[in-house]
Amino acid sequence: MVKQRVLSGVQPTGNLHLGNYLGAIRNWVEGQSQYENFFCVVDLHAITAPHDASTLAENTYKIAALYLACGIDLQYSSIFVQSHISAHSELTWLLNCITPLNWLEDMIQFKEKAVKQGENVNTGLLDYPVLMAADILLYQADKVPVGEDQKQHLELTRDIANRFNYQFCREKPVLKLPEPLIRAEGARVMSLTDGTRKMSKSDPSDMSRINLLDTPDQIQNKIKRCKTDSVRGLTFDDSERPEARNLLTLYMVLSGKTKEEVAAECQDMGWGQFKPLLTETTINALKPIQEKYQAVMDDKGYLESVLRDGRQKAEAIASITLAQVKAALGYSVPL
Repeated sequence: MVKQRVLSGVQPTGNLHLGNYLGAIRNWVEGQSQYENFFCVVDLHAITAPHDASTLAENTYKIAALYLACGIDLQYSSIFVQSHISAHSELTWLLNCITPLNWLEDMIQFKEKAVKQGENVNTGLLDYPVLMAADILLYQADKVPVGEDQKQHLELTRDIANRFNYQFCREKPVLKLPEPLIRAEGARVMSLTDGTRKMSKSDPSDMSRINLLDTPDQIQNKIKRCKTDSVRGLTFDDSERPEARNLLTLYMVLSGKTKEEVAAECQDMGWGQFKPLLTETTINALKPIQEKYQAVMDDKGYLESVLRDGRQKAEAIASITLAQVKAALGYSVPL
């Protein structure tokens, strides 16, 4: 039986944090044997916001190494760099020419980020969802892992594919309509400085997140200083205590205990007792990831071979889709 294909990726903008790992990558790892997986480092997306050109390539390799360190298995998955395959940019242009401008202007993330960037907002930010659509449609992905903040982008991808198929290839559609692969419940990790906001690489404060490569001392300092409340006894279920819910959820997931076990263990604890427990659990959970990451980074030849093999496998699929799209649009075949 042919496995369904999954595609996903992460931007090489800063270090991956617990939210990236628990909200996305760990789910990729746990489900990867069920699918044919393509995981890319989406470095083209990374320049839609101001970026440091001197660290882009270095961060790209770091993210690829972290994929491997977190458990991406090359028996089931391919890892590649988005910009290494020119079909991503070419298909984006072709899809731009059939995508109504108002579809992009209505995207919630564009509106929010445009406000932050002000007069410096660039065309790439507006066009970000079309590039994302090209990423997905190039590989004829059956499933795309998404969180709440990406659902609208996947819906746009389906709209673009439907529009293309209807206008240019009704009898035999070229582009497959992807379905969402919804993340497991409890995967949403919130900021250490505000339990009502998602943990994010874009937060200017590094104290708001625990990065996968943070040292034990950094982890201890961040948990020691993270936002809490003055109530003794910890509970998941009080909506007025978002920090308690967030930190208990982190402890639950990283320790492998059930919600019921954590609730019973922590119900009479104060923060002074709980924070060292969470610190130790976090350090122990990240230690094997950090050790595997260092081993991969120390063997540059191995990492380069992984990305080279991944590019070859991805490019073989992408080139077929791109050729089919261009043929449907009426382009001539190169002589």
